[in-house]
Amino acid sequence: MARTPFTSFPFLLITLLSILHLAHCKTLKRDVKALNEIKASLGWRVVYAWVGDDPCGDGDLPPWSGVTCSTVGDYRVVTELEVYAVSIVGPFPTAVTSLLDLTRLDLHNNKLTGPIPPQIGRLKRLKILNLRWNKLQDAIPPEIGELKSLTHLYLSFNNFKGEIPKELANLPDLRYLYLHENRLTGRIPPELGTLQNLRHMDVGNNHLVGTIRELIRIEGCFPALRNLYLNNNYFTGGIPAQLANLTSLEILYLSYNKMSGVIPSSIAHIPKLTYLYLDHNQFSGRIPEPFYKHPFLKEMYIEGNAFRPGVNPIGFHKVLEVSDSDFIV
Repeated sequence: MARTPFTSFPFLLITLLSILHLAHCKTLKRDVKALNEIKASLGWRVVYAWVGDDPCGDGDLPPWSGVTCSTVGDYRVVTELEVYAVSIVGPFPTAVTSLLDLTRLDLHNNKLTGPIPPQIGRLKRLKILNLRWNKLQDAIPPEIGELKSLTHLYLSFNNFKGEIPKELANLPDLRYLYLHENRLTGRIPPELGTLQNLRHMDVGNNHLVGTIRELIRIEGCFPALRNLYLNNNYFTGGIPAQLANLTSLEILYLSYNKMSGVIPSSIAHIPKLTYLYLDHNQFSGRIPEPFYKHPFLKEMYIEGNAFRPGVNPIGFHKVLEVSDSDFIV
């Protein structure tokens, strides 16, 4: 029978002590109080799975479903809260904003109503905020711009109105911005172009106005942007040749706006442009030949414009669908 080498004993001892330490750690009273307030405000579908008073588990009881805890010093704190697709009804639970160690908050696909409270700005360690597919209303609070660690912001499929807050440009690590399917108005803040890590921006299906020229007016803007969705809004003007400076672009979705003018050939020199949707605007003239020789361009939709006869699309027309789950980490 093989014997455990003596040299591994310290490792086993440290592991055992760590497990015992975690088991005897108390959950921070602040988090216990907040989660129990949330428990009292949520529907039975959540409450039945939240047994006991300690959300991080107590003795023989496991942690509450959707609650992830970590040890900080002599205490356990709640670092993730994921309660989605369980038909939560009612206002956004303000007690959530007392969970100051949260890195992920996922309440998507429920029936939350009312505004996001301004206290959301307290969650300084939050990296992922997912509130899509609810019935949230009013303006997007500028306090979200205080969440300096945020990388993913999902607010799509709600009833938000008003303008996109320029404070979102204060999120240096933001990579994915989903604001589509709301009632947002006004112009997209050009300050968003200063976000050095932004890869995906979807503001489709709103009531936004303005021009692309205004959006990209800051020199060196959107250096990492791969996917730009502006579809189903009220954008006007043409496609400026300077858009070719967004050399990381792969998807440009301009369908169903009021844009006009000719398509500049410079856009065909965006190296990895793969999907280009120009349909249902007021573009005219011809499509420059370099588009048809582009090594990566798979689809270019052009119907519903005033192009000259003989201008042809590229690829087969189908609805482009990119799942949010493709970008959640």
